[in-house]
Amino acid sequence: MSRIAVVPGSFDPVTLGHLDVISRSARLFDEIHVLVVHNPDKSAMLPIAQRVSLLERSIADERLPGNIIVAAWSVGLLVDYCTDVGANALVKGIRSQVDVAYETPMAIVNRDLAGVETVFMLPNPANAHVSSSLVRQVAALGGDVSPYVPRAVYDYLQEI
Repeated sequence: MSRIAVVPGSFDPVTLGHLDVISRSARLFDEIHVLVVHNPDKSAMLPIAQRVSLLERSIADERLPGNIIVAAWSVGLLVDYCTDVGANALVKGIRSQVDVAYETPMAIVNRDLAGVETVFMLPNPANAHVSSSLVRQVAALGGDVSPYVPRAVYDYLQEI
C-alpha cells in the first residue's frame, strides 16, 4: 500500500517555504500531490494554470526528490480530491500559532468527513516569515522578492 499525501495551497505565488515543505513531505510519503486550490476568500494575483506551471518548473529546477504530482482543484471538498487519488494525509506548513488555530478545525473536519489525517509541518526558520501574500505585496511595490521565491517565479514576476 502506497503512502500518498496531498500538499494543498493557493501557491500564489509558490515560495521557497512551500518548496521546503514539499521536499520534506516527499521524503515521508511515497507520492505527493501538490494541489493548487482556489480560495474564494482571496483575490488571486496569478491564474491557476500559471501557478501550476510555476510549481512544475520550480520543482524541476530545484530537483526535488520523490514522486511529486502537481494538479489543480477548484470544485468540491479537498477531501474529495484525497479520496479520488487514494491519499490518506494532508500536509500543511505551519508558520505560527495563528496558522495552528486556523488549520486545526479544518483538520478535524477532514478527518471526520473522509478519514484523512493532517500532518502539520514546521517551517525552516529561514522561511518562517515568508508568505505568498507578503511576496505579492513586496512585488507589487517594486521590492526584491528573490530571497523568498524560486528562480522561475522571480523571472516570471520580472516579466509581468
